[in-house]
Amino acid sequence: MSYDLLIIGGGPAGLSAGLYASRANLKNLILEKGDAGGQIASTSEVDNYPGSIKNATGPTLSMRMKEQCVEFGSEFKKEEFIDLKKDGKIFKVKTDKDEYEAKTVIIATGADPKEIGCKGEREYRGMGVSYCATCDGFFFRDLTVAVVGGGDSALEEGMFLTKFAKKVYIIHRRDELRAVKSIQDKAFANNKIEFVFDSVVEEIKGDGVVNGITVKNVKTGELTDMAVDGVFVYVGYKPNSAKFRDFVELDETGFIIGTEEMTTTTAGLFVAGDIRKKMLKQVITAAADGAIASVSAEKYVAENFE
Repeated sequence: MSYDLLIIGGGPAGLSAGLYASRANLKNLILEKGDAGGQIASTSEVDNYPGSIKNATGPTLSMRMKEQCVEFGSEFKKEEFIDLKKDGKIFKVKTDKDEYEAKTVIIATGADPKEIGCKGEREYRGMGVSYCATCDGFFFRDLTVAVVGGGDSALEEGMFLTKFAKKVYIIHRRDELRAVKSIQDKAFANNKIEFVFDSVVEEIKGDGVVNGITVKNVKTGELTDMAVDGVFVYVGYKPNSAKFRDFVELDETGFIIGTEEMTTTTAGLFVAGDIRKKMLKQVITAAADGAIASVSAEKYVAENFE
């Protein structure tokens, strides 16, 4: 089967790309191994996407995005991407179920937040466990939260959370932070933040929603129970880029380096969403990436195939 555009990934970036491609009359296919929506599909509330309905949830917003794509002509298949090859100008894409050809391809496979790996983390994801303070910080107004991590993101997001939470514990496994000195100075000066060094979270507890954690001191082995209403995890992201490394340029952490037009080092291959190296990873920026990538793909097809 042959397409003008094949989109790998059905999160906000991929769905936005599909919508714009269909409106431009490009025959397009979106491949997604799971349900549409990517990370947002596991978010219980979405209040920071402009124009979303009141009390929108990740699943409802994702479903509407998918419906729009299909309404305008996108095809959607629940298949896992396996391999990418290029034969002349044509891309060949293999999944766990079929093989496809396309004039252009958009990589929108996203990045997964690294987990702590402790008991209760997955059980309470979206019910007090979060990986995005910008997304969920508002829901913890006047509550107590814990931030896990010691890098720039952990401290910056911890300081952001002090706008809402009455208390923020920053828990780090070492006795020194990894964040740059200027960020550390600001965090140490914030009277809402308390640091818990040489410690890891052993368990996240709750009763429907998070209400506490058990912290272990890595030097003494001592276990301490702490009452918190939320846990924000910032121990890094793992980009889903390994299968594309022969076609794109990656940064030191594995994110794909693309231009403002979403082009990569391979002609006809574009990138969009959280898989791309950029400052802010949000639904709105992913959707914007997808739109730009799709417009760039349309121009590429017009210049090279028509």
